[in-house]
Amino acid sequence: MKYIKQNIKDGVTLHLIINENFKTDFSVVFISIPLEKENITKNALIPAIIKNGSKKYNNYQLINEELEMLYGASFDCGLDKTGDNLVLKFYIESINDNFLPEKNENLEKVLNLLLEIVFNPLVENESFKNQYVELEKRNLELLINSVRDDKDIYSYEKCINIMYKNSGYGLSKYGNIEDLKNINSENLYERYKEIISNGKIDIIVSGEYKKEKIEKQVKENEFIKNLNPRKDNLNINNFKTEVKEKVTEPEIVKEEMDVTQGKLVIGLDILPNNLGDFRFIAIMYNAIFGNGVNSKLFQIVREKESLAYTAKSEYVVQKNNIFIRCGIECEKYDKTVELIKELLEQMKKGEFTEEDILKTKEYITSGIDSINEEQDTQILYLFGQELSKLPLKTEEYKEKIKAVTKEEIVEFANNIELNTIYFLKNGGENADN
Repeated sequence: MKYIKQNIKDGVTLHLIINENFKTDFSVVFISIPLEKENITKNALIPAIIKNGSKKYNNYQLINEELEMLYGASFDCGLDKTGDNLVLKFYIESINDNFLPEKNENLEKVLNLLLEIVFNPLVENESFKNQYVELEKRNLELLINSVRDDKDIYSYEKCINIMYKNSGYGLSKYGNIEDLKNINSENLYERYKEIISNGKIDIIVSGEYKKEKIEKQVKENEFIKNLNPRKDNLNINNFKTEVKEKVTEPEIVKEEMDVTQGKLVIGLDILPNNLGDFRFIAIMYNAIFGNGVNSKLFQIVREKESLAYTAKSEYVVQKNNIFIRCGIECEKYDKTVELIKELLEQMKKGEFTEEDILKTKEYITSGIDSINEEQDTQILYLFGQELSKLPLKTEEYKEKIKAVTKEEIVEFANNIELNTIYFLKNGGENADN
C-alpha cells in the first residue's frame, strides 16, 4: 500500500491510496465542519438532498442508471460525528479496471460522477427542489424518532448530552425535529453553499490505478477548480486538547420510559495529570476493563454475577472519555453500579495479571492488522489521522501497544474519574429503584 497526500488548495486535500490487494476502488469525498447548534439539522439534511439528483442527472433514477452503466457501482452518503466536528460523507464503490472485460477508465468515470453529485447538485431558482426538501424533512423526522426508539443508542447519546450539554459533542448529528419547520429549499441551499465554501474537503481515492492520471483528473476537474481556498476552522480533538477537571460529585440522572430492560451508561473522564501520550495505555486499559469477552465487565458483571444482558466499555479518543454501557434489569441498578465501581478500584490497584496484558495486546494488535484488510476501514483510519492531526502508521501503532506496561496501566487507572451516571428505567412499579 502506498499513501500520498497532496494539498490541492488551502482546505482541499487529495489522498491517494494505491493498493493492489482489492478488486474494487473507493472514491470518497469527506466534508468536515464544526458542530454548531444553529445549523445541525440543516447539515443533516444536505447529504440526503444531494443524493436525489445533480444538474446533469436530475433525479435519483438517472444517477442509478449511470451507476449501473459503471458495472454496478454503488453510491452512498451519510454523517459522522467525530469529536466536536461533523463529517458529511459521499462515496462510490466500483469494480477495478483490472477485473473488467476491457480497459475503459471506469474509475475516472466514477470519480467524475461523484464530484458531479457532491459539487453540482440539482438547483432551481437558487434553491433546492422543494419536492425533495419536503420529502427528506419527513425522512429525517422519522430517523430522529427511530433513534429514540433504539433505547441503547438513545441512552448513550443522552449521557453524552448531559456531560457536554449543548456544546458540539453533546449535539445529535441528526439535529432536532423542532428545527425542521423553519427549513425550506432556499435557506437549505444557502447552508449548502456555506459548507462547500468553508468546510474542510478531503477527496480520497483507494484502489489500483496510476497516480498521475487520477491526480491530474481531480486537479483539472471544473468543480474542484472553482472551489475557493479556505481556512481549516475545525475543532481539534485529541489527547492534548481535551483537558478535564475533576468533578466534585458525579451527576446522576434517571429517566423513566416504557422499557423492558434498563439502560445504564456511565461516563468516565480521563484526567491526564502529565501522563504524556496516553492513548495507547488508554486502549489497553479499556480492553482489559470492558472491551471484549475477556474483559472484567463481561466476565464479572455479565457472566459471573448475571447482572447485565450486555456489558461493555468504549474509549472515545477524541474527547478523553470512557463510556460504560450495560443493559440490565431495572431492580439491579444499585448492585450493578456498586460492582462497576469495585472493578474500577481493582484496575487502580493493579488487580489484573501479566497474562491478561499479553492476551489483550494480542487482541488489539490483531485488530490493528485487520485495518488494512478492508478498504473502507483503511480509509476511515487514515482520515481519522487527518482530523486528529496525529498521523500514525499501523506498524507504529502496534509497537506502541506492545510497549505498554502494567505500571503504566495502573498509573493511568488512577487518573480515571466518574463524571456522569445515566439510567433509563421502566416508569412502572420499579420507578423508585
